[in-house]
Amino acid sequence: MVSRIRLEDRECPLSTTVGHVGEWWTLLILHDAFDGYTRFDQFQENLGISSSMLTTRLKTLVADGLLERRPYQTQPTRYEYLLTDLGRSLRPVVVALAAWGNSRLAPEQRSMILVDAETGEEVEPVVVDATTGRRLDDSEAFVYAAGPAASELMRARYADRDRD
Repeated sequence: MVSRIRLEDRECPLSTTVGHVGEWWTLLILHDAFDGYTRFDQFQENLGISSSMLTTRLKTLVADGLLERRPYQTQPTRYEYLLTDLGRSLRPVVVALAAWGNSRLAPEQRSMILVDAETGEEVEPVVVDATTGRRLDDSEAFVYAAGPAASELMRARYADRDRD
């Protein structure tokens, strides 16, 4: 999917991430994997996805290192798909996307909520800076700047935010 990225965006982490997980089925498969689904038939039954589309998406997730394909049965050989560390690291992103969707709904319209596993109380996920604990949804306080590996094009884009 990387071929859909514009040439000038190839170094942008957002563009490359969307190239890996921006496809609708991919996010839904990952969501199911976070909920404990591991087998082809589980994904297919829960999502109502065609076999060919699921096969394609699972192959891509394995190739991208987000899932690991592992045999769980012989004769016939059957495989399960397990989250890798890299795949598990996407959970906060999926949680944030679901929370964003829920924030636009009245509480009685929400079909899925995030709860504390111990207490059952609903929680409100937010993205914060790990150092300061400040919320990152303040677009005035936090902006992007060119990083150390930025090309001249990327440096030009963020020239007014030069940290040097």
